[in-house]
Amino acid sequence: MASVQDPDPLAPDPEVEEPELQPGGPAPAPLGGLRRRGIYLLPNLFTTGVLFAGFYGMVQAVNGVYDAAAIAVFIAMLLDGMDGRVARWTHTSSEFGAQYDSIADMVAFGAAPAFIVYIWALQDFGKLGWIAAFVHLAGAGIRLARFNVNIGVVDKRFFQGLPSPSGAAVLAGLVWMMADLGFDPQESPWLAGLAWVMALFSGITMVLNVPFYSFKEFNVKRAVPFWVVAVFAAGLAVISLKPSIVLFLMVFAYGVSGYILWSMGKRAKPAA
Repeated sequence: MASVQDPDPLAPDPEVEEPELQPGGPAPAPLGGLRRRGIYLLPNLFTTGVLFAGFYGMVQAVNGVYDAAAIAVFIAMLLDGMDGRVARWTHTSSEFGAQYDSIADMVAFGAAPAFIVYIWALQDFGKLGWIAAFVHLAGAGIRLARFNVNIGVVDKRFFQGLPSPSGAAVLAGLVWMMADLGFDPQESPWLAGLAWVMALFSGITMVLNVPFYSFKEFNVKRAVPFWVVAVFAAGLAVISLKPSIVLFLMVFAYGVSGYILWSMGKRAKPAA
């Protein structure tokens, strides 16, 4: 009597039809029905740098090194300004890169500045302190989401609301400047009130329909007069004298400029 053998588990099921491959057609998807996809390395390295700088700033705030924490946010701003340009110059833009950039921006320009300013001065305010920090965090999230859905809709000459990197720079610049000048919130209680006002200012300004110049019309490939280079060199010299003070005054002046434009009748109009 012949014995019945167990079927080979690696043999194909005779009841399941194998898909026929057409000549020149796409390769079959791997096991599980998902196709492995790669990502562009160079622009996403810059975006990862933005994410790391934001996280590093929060770590330094916990350690009490507030000047390093604030500088990390400014480094994140620099890297954030480069990742998109690198992607366009190298033709490596992707949907993954856009989504990753938004997540990194939320950490570096939303969570990190709110956390840093809270640890620095706002925690002594109790509920009012963390509420002000959350206003900045929520404002950054709303601002980033609105920017993503309004791409190609709003006039590119103006931002609709204060950009999240600039809002983050207002808080980080305040912390950096005061730490550089030797002011301590424990010894100067008025700093907590100033930080509370600045957190509300940055968070609310990011979500208002206030126009801010985007400077996207500036073309670095266009020829400029010699005096432009001289002014740029002089600006670098001024910044090098006291970076914390000069950079804070610059970003704060930009934050106020939107209200000046709004009072002059400027609006972020829909794109033509």
